[in-house]
Amino acid sequence: MNDDHRQTIVLVHGLWMTPRSWENWVTHYQAQGHAVLTPGYPGFDIEVEALRANPEIIADLTVPDTVDHLAATIEALESPPIIMGHSFGGTLTQLLLARGLGCAGVAIDSAPTEGVRVNPISQAKSLFPALKNPANRHKAVGFTPEEFHYAFTNTLSAEDSKAAWDRYQIPAPGSWIWEFGLFANFKPGHQDTWVDYSADRAPLLFIGGSEDHIMPTSVNKSNAKHYKKSPALTEYYEFEGRDHWTCAAPGWEAVADHALTWAREHARTGSETAAGS
Repeated sequence: MNDDHRQTIVLVHGLWMTPRSWENWVTHYQAQGHAVLTPGYPGFDIEVEALRANPEIIADLTVPDTVDHLAATIEALESPPIIMGHSFGGTLTQLLLARGLGCAGVAIDSAPTEGVRVNPISQAKSLFPALKNPANRHKAVGFTPEEFHYAFTNTLSAEDSKAAWDRYQIPAPGSWIWEFGLFANFKPGHQDTWVDYSADRAPLLFIGGSEDHIMPTSVNKSNAKHYKKSPALTEYYEFEGRDHWTCAAPGWEAVADHALTWAREHARTGSETAAGS
């Protein structure tokens, strides 16, 4: 257990989102005395509206460049932070921990790393807008308000979902969805989301939501089980009644508090982190 109650927290957003999606968590954690960083993907240092107007920035993204970009931010810190990621940010959190970064990690409604072969019907339906046309592989692909309501905010009213879509949603790189979505496990060789599931690393908590359509609980449970040969702590926790928009939907405070309490309790000390890496 790490007794430092003012640790730095790094929040990593997912696809179709920007650092703006963490705005409630930033103030919530800062009020508890934490330094909070919300690094965006390369080129995401502009507002949502500007990214919508210039989707080429999104379409050209690569996962290795994004991981390197986030890692550089973390490596510049004086001590290993708590790393939390939502959706594909959960995948990136796993990749960052695999590099020996962070003192604890939390993957919320995480997209899977390589080798997780669970593909529920609701996930396929959620990703279909990007996968229905092979040409989308080379584009930035967004959700319509109706598609967003099914994939992200299915426990909200249509009106509240549209408000979330208006404020937060941007297109996602189609190549990521094609390369690391439903077809990732059918390609030869290791992909950019491969991790060594048997390696040591900082403790990692998976959080799932029972009503999540795009990254259902079965995906997160399977991802967590892949780490069974690792000496590092891996746990799974499920919130009933919560969808993929769990970090901003009403009641998000319970998710934020559980994530931070777990991370504080299990965070490695400086010497433990050095030994694990």
